[in-house]
Amino acid sequence: MKPIESQGDSGLVSPDAKMVKFANITLKSKKEKPGFSIAVGLIFLFLLLYFISIAYPLFWMIVNSFKNTAAIYNDTWGLPKQWLFSNYIAAWEQGVSSYFVNSLIITSGTCILTVLLSSLCAYGLTRFQIKGGKFLLLFVSAGLMFSPQSSLIPLYELIQKMGLFDTYWALILTFTAYRIPLTVLLIRSFFLSIPKELEESAYLDGATSLNVFTKIFLPMSKPILFTGVILTAYYSWNEFLFSMLFIQTEKVKPITSGLLVFKDALNTNWGVLLAGLVISALPLIAIFLMMQKYFVRGLAEGSVKG
Repeated sequence: MKPIESQGDSGLVSPDAKMVKFANITLKSKKEKPGFSIAVGLIFLFLLLYFISIAYPLFWMIVNSFKNTAAIYNDTWGLPKQWLFSNYIAAWEQGVSSYFVNSLIITSGTCILTVLLSSLCAYGLTRFQIKGGKFLLLFVSAGLMFSPQSSLIPLYELIQKMGLFDTYWALILTFTAYRIPLTVLLIRSFFLSIPKELEESAYLDGATSLNVFTKIFLPMSKPILFTGVILTAYYSWNEFLFSMLFIQTEKVKPITSGLLVFKDALNTNWGVLLAGLVISALPLIAIFLMMQKYFVRGLAEGSVKG
């Protein structure tokens, strides 16, 4: 076997020597960062525990929705011995269907109105030189500081005087008012990242401000618009307090307050109630799964500029 020539003798290094040298450098680089793998492991462990803390209650609710009340009390943590799919049929027939439709109407109306008004407001704040524009932005941002619970009595009186009590609009307008500040800030940040050259070229071609908004800004802003839809839908679908106070008749009740009908002080069919809760959670899960790529992209791109 031919001996390895040293660099001092001939100025050349054999391939085997290069491999040994590369391995030594790699080992040194790994030794220089001993805490890297530990940090990754700790982060992974934290995320795993966080996922379990969120997913396990949902799993428990789904599993127990296939049991009767006796099985839930006797074997809370076990799998059902007999899977009662009839609980979902009973929940749907006992009123969940009408509550589900009411929630769809209220949530859809809130999402459309919130995203439309917020995008128009954000377009005006970013592309027009308005007197007091900074004050308007601060005024809109101030809406994030007000708690909905602090305005219950004035809102109740206002809705009564406007004749909106016990209607869909009582919730749609209230939810829209409280979701506009956050949605405006998100959409405004995204609009600031759109090049002004596109707008100027459209004006040179004879486009109006409305054309620029509908043909350029809205198509380019799908990620942040879908993000606004997801955040608004999550709020309006799960809101409980306003639904209890502003809606009284069963025909208009959303699913959050309507499910209280299934709970009785003396006799509650917990399997049917849990089945109704699972049905109420499915739309939000489906929306997030369908729009998650837009949600992540919208939050990332919408936070570039402020």
